[in-house]
Amino acid sequence: MDTDEFFRSTPEAIVEWSHLRPGEWVCQLWELDVELMEELRFGPLPSRPDLDVALSLTRLLHEDFVSRGTHHDERMNDEEVALAVKAHRAVLDRLGMETPKLPFRHHSGFFDYWRKNDMSGSWQARRDCIEELLGPTREALDELREIEYEQRFKNGPRGTFKNLIFAAVGPKPKIVLRDAVNNDVEIVQNADNCLVYSDPLPAHGLTWRQLVRWWQADRTPSADERTAADALYRHLYRSLDSLPEQTVLHTYCARYAEPDGFELPALIPQVYLHYDPYTRKSGAHSGALYRQRMDFLLLTPDRSRIVIEVDGAHHYGTKNKPDTKGRSTYTASPELYSEMVAEDRRLRLAGYEIYRFGGWELTRPNGSQIISDFFTELLARHKKPTP
Repeated sequence: MDTDEFFRSTPEAIVEWSHLRPGEWVCQLWELDVELMEELRFGPLPSRPDLDVALSLTRLLHEDFVSRGTHHDERMNDEEVALAVKAHRAVLDRLGMETPKLPFRHHSGFFDYWRKNDMSGSWQARRDCIEELLGPTREALDELREIEYEQRFKNGPRGTFKNLIFAAVGPKPKIVLRDAVNNDVEIVQNADNCLVYSDPLPAHGLTWRQLVRWWQADRTPSADERTAADALYRHLYRSLDSLPEQTVLHTYCARYAEPDGFELPALIPQVYLHYDPYTRKSGAHSGALYRQRMDFLLLTPDRSRIVIEVDGAHHYGTKNKPDTKGRSTYTASPELYSEMVAEDRRLRLAGYEIYRFGGWELTRPNGSQIISDFFTELLARHKKPTP
């Protein structure tokens, strides 16, 4: 969480000129969000964990007191500092942490404190004073965050990333295990129809920009980034056969055109989860795997692997003979449904997150809005951790 989020812009009509020192004036273009601070005193924010807020409030108070003790360019007045200190204490209390014992509660108090303690002639002494008071809290919060991250990632997907085989257009690829010792796979048929990403996976997940640059180097080295992105998107779109899946891809990829949109996680369609040479149709091999491909995969900044499935009627029903008007219907199949949820359980136990959409809901007039709202919440949950 950035410290700027604790402030809001001052409407131009009520901008005030604030006096700092004799002969110096500054136009105050922001003000502390008092309502937000009051909200923090009485409970956590719905969209921000208390740990993130506590770190940012600690940084805000540290920066503002240091500014007051050096260049006098602090952002808060005495009343606002006092309110921020109260909010800081409330958030730390909710986290079960000891609050820093500040011998002053606002900037004027800090001014009196440094004069009484022989710090009037030294900016460094004032900086050291604030670090001594707030530094231990910051370090304790940093340690708590590291513990939280380790706990979160410990339950993540097992194994290491090696490659992605995805977005096949036309005949599907046939894959063999070329080297069982190194677990190397090879596409022996229809390799040109699909994409294979085998570059190292960055710690922040796989962004759209990263995927476009890979495509650019492999397919269109002379094209600029936007042209390469357009060509990649068109290939991804052609790999999808159903309207609901196309709606998901189109709705999500519209975000790439927004500011910093290329830094969003890439939505990867038709990803091979595993390759099963024993077809389920033969019935001769009880070990045949139910799901070979994932509809969509996101590799997010917090190291999560998120699977999104769009279910048509064939996922949970068997197709009947067409009626007299040529229309097809399906009969619900407990067997198909059981196979589907069993595979979901296996993936979840392996550390994946799975979200399912019914194809029917995505063909409704508000289908795109359903998808857009879902991704807004999902990306907020899996954003890049704040340092």
